Amino acid sequence: MTAPLDFSLTLYPEPILRHIAKPVAAFDADLHAIVAAMYERMRKSKGVGLAAPQVGLDQRILVLNSTGEPEDDLTLVNPEIVARSGDPTLFDEGCLSFPGIYAEIRRPDRCTVRAFDIEGRPIQAEYSGFVSRIVQHEYDHLEGVLLVDRMSPTDKLRNRAALEELVARYKRAAPAKTR
Repeated sequence: MTAPLDFSLTLYPEPILRHIAKPVAAFDADLHAIVAAMYERMRKSKGVGLAAPQVGLDQRILVLNSTGEPEDDLTLVNPEIVARSGDPTLFDEGCLSFPGIYAEIRRPDRCTVRAFDIEGRPIQAEYSGFVSRIVQHEYDHLEGVLLVDRMSPTDKLRNRAALEELVARYKRAAPAKTR
C-alpha cells in the first residue's frame, strides 16, 4: 500500500469514527508515510492532535503536538492508556471531526500510556496537563468514543444545530459514496 500524500478529514457521523481501531502490525515505510500525512493534515487543519480514524484509517495511530514546534511532535502507535490520575479538570475541547463545535469536557489531569514509536520501539510515559488531555481525546477516537459522547446535556443542546447539520451533510453525501 502506498499511503496518500494528502488525507482529508473524516467528519461525524462517518461510521469509521465509531469503530475500535485495529492494531498496527508493520512498522515500515507505509507507516512512516501515513504518520507524515497525518501530521500534514493536522497542521493544515490547525489541530493539536489527530487519530487515524479521523482520516479514514482503521488503525491505532495517533499524532499530536501541543506547541506547534516540530520537536514536540509525538507519535503513539498501538497506544494503551494504563492509568489515569490527578484531579479531573474541565476544558473547552474541539475536534477536527466536529468542525466549529466545542464542549467542556472533564478529564483526569494525568495519564500513563504504553505504546510504540514509529520504529516499533516500546514507550511507556506519563503525560500531564494539556498533553494528557490531547492523548486522552485522541485515544478516545481509537476506541470509537467521540466528542459528542463526552458532552454534557447542556453542551449537546447548545451544539444541537451544528450536530444536526453534520448528520444532514453526511446523509446528503451518502448516495454519492455508494456509487
